[in-house]
Amino acid sequence: MKFSCEKALLQAAISVASRAVSPKSSIPALEGILLEAGQELSLTGYDLETGIRTTVPAEIGESGSLVLSARLFGEIIRKFPDDVVVFSTDNYMVNIKCGMSEFNILGTDAEEFPELPVVEYQNTFEIRQDLLRAMIGQTLFAVSDNESRPIHTGSLFEVDAAGLTVVSVDGYRLALRHEEILKKEGEDAFSFVVPGAALGEVERICGDTEEPITVVQGSRHIMFKVGDALLVSRRLEGEFLAYRNAIPRNNTIKVEGDTRTLLASIDRVSLIISDKLKSPLRCVFGDGVLNITTKTAIGDAADQCPIDGDGTGLEIGFNNRYLMDALRAAPADRVRLELTTGVAPCVILPVEGEPENFLYMVLPVRLKAE
Repeated sequence: MKFSCEKALLQAAISVASRAVSPKSSIPALEGILLEAGQELSLTGYDLETGIRTTVPAEIGESGSLVLSARLFGEIIRKFPDDVVVFSTDNYMVNIKCGMSEFNILGTDAEEFPELPVVEYQNTFEIRQDLLRAMIGQTLFAVSDNESRPIHTGSLFEVDAAGLTVVSVDGYRLALRHEEILKKEGEDAFSFVVPGAALGEVERICGDTEEPITVVQGSRHIMFKVGDALLVSRRLEGEFLAYRNAIPRNNTIKVEGDTRTLLASIDRVSLIISDKLKSPLRCVFGDGVLNITTKTAIGDAADQCPIDGDGTGLEIGFNNRYLMDALRAAPADRVRLELTTGVAPCVILPVEGEPENFLYMVLPVRLKAE
């Protein structure tokens, strides 16, 4: 195998493919990147859960394939000067030159690298990269890490004529985002669950651009095509929470507030809360004001935040981190908080007049009597 390639392009491709490489595996080849030179140069990383393949412009002198340690190969290319990298192999010995620098390292037979799963086209849709990136970033925090319910360690994707809805739940909170899509092919409506780890990589691969990303649903796998990169992930199987039934929508108390102001108040009061000193926030929704207090072994803290509307003195407890995660993710300057009682969930929505493209739900925490 022989090829030459610009250092910056090769380094970027290694960075993308490395995201799916196993840091430690019983199969040594999985700790490497598969390089394949044919019509074009492709680099593949695969950890048996998620696979990423990317192509890079290169001048191919001789076709072939080989596996190289992702860590070592990445470090060598990163520390090379900005010049053209010349790559050649003699059996499994690899010669890599760039400028005045030269390395000879041992590779592994490409036959030892497992093949990426083939994703047969069942349904497919396209959406802008910047929208999907935002949707993942604003829902991924609510994905469960509890392996006893594997289905909730991923996010639900629902596609229909109205667009794409992404939902994450972890038993304490729910995050939902909705956006329009560019086009779809296949069934009128379809849904699937993608593991949270794979979505984190999709978010990193997506650019802040209006260029489309194509998502393909197969019977057991999902494929995301972003420019020259392709990510394949297994689908999570099981019954996802019937989230529409879980969201209370006939809430009697509705107040509005500035997202940043609410976040700042909660953040200040949270200064005396830590992993060792856990304590819920005691929130009292009054007429035009939200009083937030908390008490831990080292002291107590209180803050007031202006709101629009009357909370009728409702007292409710929240985990500070869950409330802050939802407010940080909310893509709006102002939000509406809907509540009913001290033991019912709090629903966070855009204020009236804005499209309801997000919804967050946080379950309350039981408060001890003062």
